[in-house]
Amino acid sequence: MTYDIKQTIAPKGYLRVGINMSNFLLVVGKNEDGDPIGVSPDIAKLIAKKIDVKCKFILFERPGQLADAVNDDVWDIGNIAFEPERGNSIDFCNPYILIDANFLVKNESGLLTNQDIDKKENTIVVADRSAYDLWLKSNFKFSKIVRVKMIDDSHAYYRTGKANVLAGLRPKLIDEMQLKNNDRIINEPFTYIKQSVGFKKNYPEVIEFINSIIFEAIEDGYIKNSLQKHNVDKKLSIPKSN
Repeated sequence: MTYDIKQTIAPKGYLRVGINMSNFLLVVGKNEDGDPIGVSPDIAKLIAKKIDVKCKFILFERPGQLADAVNDDVWDIGNIAFEPERGNSIDFCNPYILIDANFLVKNESGLLTNQDIDKKENTIVVADRSAYDLWLKSNFKFSKIVRVKMIDDSHAYYRTGKANVLAGLRPKLIDEMQLKNNDRIINEPFTYIKQSVGFKKNYPEVIEFINSIIFEAIEDGYIKNSLQKHNVDKKLSIPKSN
């Protein structure tokens, strides 16, 4: 690592990391100081360690808020899922975690595949500006999509019966099924959420540097150990290093 890389990534002398607090799989809670705990903060700490600076967490309630702040000089790196729409203003490193995004429907519905969902008679509820919402926005043309503020709000809305399809992260949908409301998951994911680290545009040397850290973290078991430490190893997938 060169001095220039360190100065570019952490110009304040410490690393300001934007954290999406709504991702319950990657942020499992807070410590006594109010700092986030989970795989996402662990990745942030690793990057800070590699450039020999302290880490300061900048917390965002939702991913869209984090993405919107890219040019506001409030975070240096942003731990957020990659989506092409976000790629217009943020450059991303290779993903360090993959999460399945699936549809939940009623058992008695005739909806069996993802192709069955994008029809005008269907109403999908989704957490607004989540990575999978952005995917639906780009790929679905016919179904009605209702966007609500938070992930828990989307589940609550689905339970009212106003939407016949719930789009969400597979682990959370599995929890929903435990309520025994006669629901089932369409098994094939409609997309895969690529959890990544973002940086402001046009700094390829920074992305290359962070990619090298992610590669090493996958290869040496750092990410696997983090998943196990936070009890999410059965819910998340580690991509192949590249």
